[in-house]
Amino acid sequence: MGDSRDPSRIRVPFSGQKIQIPGTDIELPMGLDLSRRDVLKIAGYGSLAAFIAACGGTGTTTTTTSVTAKGGSMSLGSYLSDAVPKKGLQDVVDAFTSANGGTKVKVNTVDHGTFQNQINSYLQGTPEDVFTWFSGHRMRFFAKKGLAQPIDDVWNDVKSNFTEGFAASVKGDDSHVYAVPTSYYPWAIFYRKDVFAAGNYKVPTNWDDFKALCEQMKKDNLTPIAFADKDGWPAMGTFDILNLRLNGYDFHVGLCGGQQKWTDPKVANVFKKWAEITPYYSPAFAGLTWQEAAQQLLHKKAGMYLLGLFVSEQFVASGNPDDLAQLDFFPFPDVGSQYDAEKALDAPIDVYMLAKKSPTLGSDSGQAKAFLEYMSKGSSQITYWKASPGAIPTANDADPSQYPALTKKAAQIVSSAKRITQFFDRDSRPDFSGPNSMQGFLLKYLSNPKQDTGTLQGQMQSFWDALPPE
Repeated sequence: MGDSRDPSRIRVPFSGQKIQIPGTDIELPMGLDLSRRDVLKIAGYGSLAAFIAACGGTGTTTTTTSVTAKGGSMSLGSYLSDAVPKKGLQDVVDAFTSANGGTKVKVNTVDHGTFQNQINSYLQGTPEDVFTWFSGHRMRFFAKKGLAQPIDDVWNDVKSNFTEGFAASVKGDDSHVYAVPTSYYPWAIFYRKDVFAAGNYKVPTNWDDFKALCEQMKKDNLTPIAFADKDGWPAMGTFDILNLRLNGYDFHVGLCGGQQKWTDPKVANVFKKWAEITPYYSPAFAGLTWQEAAQQLLHKKAGMYLLGLFVSEQFVASGNPDDLAQLDFFPFPDVGSQYDAEKALDAPIDVYMLAKKSPTLGSDSGQAKAFLEYMSKGSSQITYWKASPGAIPTANDADPSQYPALTKKAAQIVSSAKRITQFFDRDSRPDFSGPNSMQGFLLKYLSNPKQDTGTLQGQMQSFWDALPPE
């Protein structure tokens, strides 16, 4: 039933006839003018309504017929449990629902740490259709285990809106695409401008000046470095940056992936360097959450804090706009090695994925893919960013004119870095990144930073060696 004027299109006439897409149960209503690519997409989305939803809520039209999507449902599993990012996600979900004919989105929010530590069993059980996650090794790990659904069809439609770097971050080992990248954030040392001004403190650029600043803040009755590790993962950020600066990107990535040994003297040097600043940490840090440490910075009880840009969430939540206006950061100082020139840093990328074992994905796939496509838009990412300014949009068409100085500076520090890592628990195996492995090993180190770490490093390597093949 092709249109002789354009062989790339398929016209369903007004004669009561319908066209059935081969290999499916889908019948197209009469009066539609569709490209062959549209027909293939409809088959991929599972229904005409889902296809229309993915296109933004309005259907292909002729002079006498129009189709709009209504209804449909999907579910979303989220680790965005803190108030600020949780609101940001809800804002996006509300906008998606409005734009897609009232699609019902059931959001299941789980505490961030619990979600991360139980992700393996979650994805093997009865997960939601879509779930929030991370790019890098942790994405590829679950893709390789068959727990994530490839989304090449969605990606083909949205890939022009992303840089090559973001595109590479969402590909599995099999070259299929498994995620849509929606935001990223750099790790740096955050501080309040008014606190630095009051103390006449200067931003340090090297290790000696950094330690001297810590000593001065201590004399001024400030906790020099806010630190918290009740959650287990924050300490990984310090290990990452010290290992990157002392031993370089290649060694760090190799260590995360098992090509380098934990017993290497280079790792011992990281722990020795780290011990030089642990005396300046928050008291009783092992029992503090990252939010509690952020409150120390917010309320001018601590001078600095090494964390991701998401620390701004706590400043937004204070309700005082001036708090956020006072927040600033500087790159981790040079440590005096040849690898300082790499200006390497952690800049994790957050993504949305499809859970292959979701019991409802079969019926919800159209709307779930429509949601992923919606999340690829700069306007959608800006909606989230407005509520949660610690998440910088990834889409090329996101409007940066709205960014305040802090966001622009964060984007600049990432673009200036010659080497970028995702964060330890995203660059290494999930079964080496949890409470019983890396998190536990770092807490054991931090309980006595002056220890000879030889025994601890041996335990770390033995644990790695005992892991089953991926």
